[in-house]
Amino acid sequence: MFIGEYAHSLDLKGRMAIPAKFRKGLVSGAIITRGLDRCLFIFSKTEWEKLATKLIDLPLAQANSRAFVRLMMSGAVDVEIDNQGRVLVPEYLRQYAGLSKNAVVTGLFNRIEVWDEASWKDYKTKTESQSDEIAEKMGELGI
Repeated sequence: MFIGEYAHSLDLKGRMAIPAKFRKGLVSGAIITRGLDRCLFIFSKTEWEKLATKLIDLPLAQANSRAFVRLMMSGAVDVEIDNQGRVLVPEYLRQYAGLSKNAVVTGLFNRIEVWDEASWKDYKTKTESQSDEIAEKMGELGI
């Protein structure tokens, strides 16, 4: 389980430390891919396999299904955590998420998100200002 918010930085080679509390959930490796809202998603291999199974079952004839599968699958890369607890974030994923030096790593139970620090602050400020509306919508969904 991944929860919490952590500030990290990327080195010149694009390596980023995974929070120590998250590493044990990724001992067998991880998958990094494009996420939504211009962040990156990191999944354990087990969680990735669950998601990939659902993705490949989406209707091939629907354009939105094909687009979403392409977004998630074509950007995915299998990474290993090095001895210092870091992963190498490929250049194309760093560009997609606008990552340069400072990043925020967030735990969302079954996945990790990696955000550019400024983008995360903007997103969080906007979301927090709409929290009442969001809570109301969640109530409509039974949450």
